[in-house]
Amino acid sequence: MQRTVIAVAAALVLGAGGAWAKTFKWASAGEIPSWDIHSQNNALSNGIHAAVYESLVYYNSKTFKVEPLLAQSWRELSPTQIRFTLRKGVKFHDGAPLTADDVVFSIQRAMAKTSNFAIYTQGIDRAVKVDDHTVDILLKGPNPVLLNQLTELRIMNKAWAEKNRSVEPKDMKVADENFAHRNANGTGPFRLKQWVPDQRMVLERNPDYWGKPDTNVTEIVYTPIKADATRMAALLSGEVDFVLDPTPQDLPRLRSNPNLKVIDGVENRTIFLGMDQFRDELPGSNVKGKNPLKDLRVRKALYQAIDIDTLHRVTMRGLSQPTGALVAPQVAGWSEAVHKRLPYDVEGAKRLLAEAGYKDGFEVDFACPNNRYINDEQICQAVTAMWAKIGVKAKLRTLPLTTYFPMIQRYEASIYMLGWGVPTFDALYSLQSLVRTPGQGGDGNYNVGRYSNPKMDAIIDRAKTETDPYIRPRLLTEALQLHNDEVVHIPLHNQIIPWAMKKNVEVVHRADNRLDWRVVKVN
Repeated sequence: MQRTVIAVAAALVLGAGGAWAKTFKWASAGEIPSWDIHSQNNALSNGIHAAVYESLVYYNSKTFKVEPLLAQSWRELSPTQIRFTLRKGVKFHDGAPLTADDVVFSIQRAMAKTSNFAIYTQGIDRAVKVDDHTVDILLKGPNPVLLNQLTELRIMNKAWAEKNRSVEPKDMKVADENFAHRNANGTGPFRLKQWVPDQRMVLERNPDYWGKPDTNVTEIVYTPIKADATRMAALLSGEVDFVLDPTPQDLPRLRSNPNLKVIDGVENRTIFLGMDQFRDELPGSNVKGKNPLKDLRVRKALYQAIDIDTLHRVTMRGLSQPTGALVAPQVAGWSEAVHKRLPYDVEGAKRLLAEAGYKDGFEVDFACPNNRYINDEQICQAVTAMWAKIGVKAKLRTLPLTTYFPMIQRYEASIYMLGWGVPTFDALYSLQSLVRTPGQGGDGNYNVGRYSNPKMDAIIDRAKTETDPYIRPRLLTEALQLHNDEVVHIPLHNQIIPWAMKKNVEVVHRADNRLDWRVVKVN
């Protein structure tokens, strides 16, 4: 009897936010590349990592206003010095207390050469410990989006990293691993229990969590299921409770199923094609001695050969918002003018190619992921067929995201697909990462076409420190328009993201396509 009472009491405690403890089983097509939180800036990873590791501040899932998390409060001592007071009583999963040393270490770690998170330390000169629970972040100049950047900069325990050869982030371009690649030690509401890459991930509730999350979930089981039919079958059979990326063709039957529900909205992620504008000769192309993609007329021809309405209607089944902009409407800097696409014009595209000296077209490498974005492989297959109509023979190859992203960051693709969400909701994040000349501090960290323009760099660099509420948006819009004029990338659409789940699941749909683990419920 005593054992029974204890067991019931334990279940009630673990099930805070609901009557009983629950397991939340979910799936999507992709797998995370690493558990090293500063290694690969990947939206799926960042969303999963947020269950285990926490940042100083985080977005409210309903308002998207920045709220305190590990930082209890902050204040501006000067335009270039922000003081953060850390929350007391917070412990890492191994029992170590959170201190200022961990915050300083984590910010420095995010700045390391092997980190993909330097974009989130943009404008930071250094972090300085004031006392055990106070940290000053010193800036190179005023930074109007510092707090937005910090929402993605999660904190790692310094002593744990030093003990486990993980002081530097894992370099995703090479095979070598550090301890943090497969292991985790955060402060979040869940702990990493098991990770078998490409098979299964299990997170368990952290009984010593400092906060009071409004969830009854005590275990999270994630299963990456690449095959669309298998993933949908898992949801329909009840094997999983939630699917992050239901297939567009299956949505009608999911919506009509009385045991399921679908909620959707526009994501702040834009899908586009990038082009190598750096090499003097493209590997695998039949054009020798020059690079066709350096010619603006060629880039325009590729753009205008894409029938975006057919992609929207047939390939995406309406789950897209065609665009000519690099960023979605929710992002500061967006305007109707930059949103306008170049017209679909096959004959005009042929003329442009002929003017550029390619009247018979050319062959070119084309790389795409096959489990990252909604219908990514199908989009690339459709685009390949459209380019064939103007004589461009794109040699399509598709890869899973865990190998695709390191490949394009090694500059091994001539034309490539990328989808770029904007965690800061500010166009500087996209412009600095995707368009600025590659350099230090996150500049051009995903400019894998290696486009470079001093005028563009100057606008972006000014936007980094401009705080005037009238001047700054104009700078961002000017840079986005210059991007369009030079066809740096070929924008396709903003994703519309449906989430499919059992009727008894409660979640808050977010524009950044991630679950807030603090409020997930299974009733």
